[in-house]
Amino acid sequence: MSIRKFGKLAFIVVRDMSGQVQLFIRKGDSSSEADRSNSELLMPVEIGLLDTGDFVECYGSVIKTQTGEISVSCEKLRLLSKALRPMPNAQEGFTDKEQRFRRRYVDMNVNLDVRDRFVRRSRFWQATREFMEIKDFLEINIPVLEHTTGGADASPFVTHMDALDHDFYLRISHELPLKRLIGAGFEKVYDVGPRFRNENYSDEHLPEHVAMEWYWAYADWEQGMTLMEEMFREVLQKTFATLQFNLDGKNVDMSKQWERWDYATVIRDHYGLGVFDCTIEQVKEKLKENGLEVEKTENIARGIDKLWKKIRSGVVGPVWLINTPAFISPLSKADDNDPRFVQRFQAVIAGSELSNGFSELNDPVDQLNRFV
Repeated sequence: MSIRKFGKLAFIVVRDMSGQVQLFIRKGDSSSEADRSNSELLMPVEIGLLDTGDFVECYGSVIKTQTGEISVSCEKLRLLSKALRPMPNAQEGFTDKEQRFRRRYVDMNVNLDVRDRFVRRSRFWQATREFMEIKDFLEINIPVLEHTTGGADASPFVTHMDALDHDFYLRISHELPLKRLIGAGFEKVYDVGPRFRNENYSDEHLPEHVAMEWYWAYADWEQGMTLMEEMFREVLQKTFATLQFNLDGKNVDMSKQWERWDYATVIRDHYGLGVFDCTIEQVKEKLKENGLEVEKTENIARGIDKLWKKIRSGVVGPVWLINTPAFISPLSKADDNDPRFVQRFQAVIAGSELSNGFSELNDPVDQLNRFV
């Protein structure tokens, strides 16, 4: 990571996943100069050929230097692999956003918080799998290439299979194959893996991203919410060792009771709109008043959804958004008590939607009528 030389002394800082330590090298240590010419301890002139980013191996005794720093008194130093280009050091920084994404391996070496994020990500999915296993869910890897895409409203990536001379699509969702597994007799299944959406990108929406979907036969949306609350608490505790977070200035306590927000009530309280009796002109007017896009608002459902997302950006949470109108979520099961609403639940935390679930619409006549 760094090299400093002072006459016959050299100090080298090395780092691996376990941490970092200083190597202390003094010319004349451990053996005579004559013997040393055939040893694996590099001479000062050779040390001058080392660069940051080189991989080395060192053996020696742990000591304290005169300044009290714990170091390894190097008795054997071996070059394992040479870096053709030196690594940027922490003082110089590696801050250009495009370069950081293009050369992620350099970014992780210089900015350790980025590497730590990937460590947490690994622990996050490990904790998720452990939770699902305890709940008797089976992880089943499903196809990434599909004849037709489904399960979400997104544009797919298209690829071509030469052997069949046929176009296929990279999945935009895990949904359809997992539902077929439910049809095959499985009762609790899930998959963790990539999905692809050929659309614009932002910090929250990447064309390629990893997601999980699970399906639970004979359970309803209330059981789904209970499962997800348990999952959030357990996975976050194992990953971060806390349930209190500050995210973009929002103090989120994931240990507290989740609030439940009624969709129609939230829209009425913020905008004075009745979701079932407003006109497209009224919706566009509210979009305009709030600085939101009006041009591509071709129907009331999309317009109201944009208004909701404006509200969502300020939510601290954890909040469940429930009682979504059926015309906004046409493929969710209707509420038993009021068919204008569906049995859908969306987790909103620190301004973002972090999960989306619902009781599946399993009435084929109702589904056909909604398509019509």
